[in-house]
Amino acid sequence: MTTGYADTYRRSLAEKEAFWAEAAEAIDWERRWDRVLDDSRAPFYRWFPGARLNTCWNALDRHVAAGSGVRTALIWDSPVTGRVERFTYGELRDEVARFAGALKDLFVRKGDRVLIYMPMVPEAAIAMLACARIGAIHSVVFGGFAAHELATRIDDARPRVIVSASCGIETDRITPYKPLLDAAIAEAHARPDACVVLQREMCRAELVPGRDHDWREIAAAARPADCVPVFATDPLYILYTSGTTGIPKGVVRDNGGHAVALPWSLKHIYGVQPDEVFWTASDVGWVVGHSYIVYAPLIYGCTSVMYEGKPVGTPDAGAYWRVIEEHGVRVFFTAPTAFRAIKREDPDGKLIRARNLEHFRALFLAGERADPPTVAWAEEQLQVPVIDHWWQTETGWPIGANCLGIEPLPVKHGSCTRAVPGWDVRVLDALSEGAPRELKPGVIGALAIKLPLPPGALPTLWQADDRYVQSYLSAFPGFYQTADAGFIDEDGYIHVMTRTDDIINVAGHRLSTGGIEEVLAAHPDVAECAVIGVADALKGQVPLGFLVLKAGADRPATEIEREAVQLVRQRIGPVASFKAALVVERLPKTRSGKILRGTMRAIADGEDYHMPATIDDPAILGEIGAVLARAGYAKSAEGG
Repeated sequence: MTTGYADTYRRSLAEKEAFWAEAAEAIDWERRWDRVLDDSRAPFYRWFPGARLNTCWNALDRHVAAGSGVRTALIWDSPVTGRVERFTYGELRDEVARFAGALKDLFVRKGDRVLIYMPMVPEAAIAMLACARIGAIHSVVFGGFAAHELATRIDDARPRVIVSASCGIETDRITPYKPLLDAAIAEAHARPDACVVLQREMCRAELVPGRDHDWREIAAAARPADCVPVFATDPLYILYTSGTTGIPKGVVRDNGGHAVALPWSLKHIYGVQPDEVFWTASDVGWVVGHSYIVYAPLIYGCTSVMYEGKPVGTPDAGAYWRVIEEHGVRVFFTAPTAFRAIKREDPDGKLIRARNLEHFRALFLAGERADPPTVAWAEEQLQVPVIDHWWQTETGWPIGANCLGIEPLPVKHGSCTRAVPGWDVRVLDALSEGAPRELKPGVIGALAIKLPLPPGALPTLWQADDRYVQSYLSAFPGFYQTADAGFIDEDGYIHVMTRTDDIINVAGHRLSTGGIEEVLAAHPDVAECAVIGVADALKGQVPLGFLVLKAGADRPATEIEREAVQLVRQRIGPVASFKAALVVERLPKTRSGKILRGTMRAIADGEDYHMPATIDDPAILGEIGAVLARAGYAKSAEGG
């Protein structure tokens, strides 16, 4: 078995079937595969066809069967409620089996969908694992989404049951979930047969007779359910990500490849060992929470921390260091946004030094690009490796990283280091026609991955094979289009610079500008609009809207701007961080009618820009710059 990075990476591409067959030996299979990789329907590749397994068994039951039922599986730390709860592998297995039985009592069967709309409470993980236990397909929706966004996901997934909670807690504010859920169901065309509601004592919900059920009551009355084996190629979950049309894309994750790739990644990328405490400060509504709060740590046999709180404000900027100290966290994974907030509140790191972090050995950052000053500050304060790594909802686990469990490589600020074994990353010329043309080292282009993707990556979109091909595989035949742009340097280090489409990244949350524009266009006074992502010191990017009003709209512009902001908050939710809309006379466009969003973004961010050769009227850029300057943007932009 090779141990160095270069040998491991080479083998993962040259001998991919043997490589992943070895990794698969770490998983319990009810039936082994017919072959490792099925490429007979390319580009729809399948890993471990013919194999049967159960993901919940691999995450819980097998550890109990091996005599490790008394080890701690999950620590729930909730500073917003002042509670900490611990679940052993045995206790968590029993809770999951009981709730799986409750789902069966509601007629949920293998292949049925269950939508989960919950805050960061243990029951969210229990519901996910319970679905996996009986072969149901879960679809978790982040609790910050508004009713309309929830309704679109209900219509696409068509869940038999929705599992929710009476409320979530944001620092010191309670957000009732049940009114949002009721409004979403009323709007949706696909109505669930039943809802299960976890009643939280700080805000109890009114249940709809005949449809809604109290979590604790039905769980107490249920018989524990056994694990149901499924095919490796059967879906484990659907996770929705923004689409450029505003219609969410349901990323599918299969059972077999997912169960193989995630524990492999925890060992080889994050350098974690079984029995150690691993903490990911994210939300189960995002792929990070799926992969590295729930599935990877439990399948691998770690203790996972689930945190209901914020990096600052619960109670202060030392919250993360308290959790790391009290629970013995060895490796920590969070977003650069969190560190920017901590740095702003505690620039000298006094709250860090107030804690004993001798056992803490590595910090991983992902969700958006980790800016070098933030990485340097974290390195100086923590005195441990700070690893920026790159991946997406679609990939399920990291594409590029410094693999601490294989061979730590020198860090380059601004780079996610090198491609992870299994991922064949190339930089392609986005403007080339015909066969994809690979660019030289140091030249910025479209980051793409040569097919087949490794186990654990999406095999398709939910009931949308054609959209899967159109969205990800059509731009560069034979490659997966990441929609990220960047370059690979002479040392093979990947530098992810920006997005190549209209998806913006707000504090690690991918949002579609097209979806926001769709909401703004619904305002009765708006004739035309555009949304761009502008740089933000805390969140990485935030959306900024431009509104062209209809003729005859005679109300004050500030009034319409405020209404536009409120409309986005109502339709998409606070997660969009949409706080600014600016009324303009017109939008800059090419002669063919394409809005010059990239140029507008450069002006807003104070960057130099080149006058587009195809611009219809160059004077419009000066007008846009003046509007942005009055609003506090475009302080140093110069066109040329």
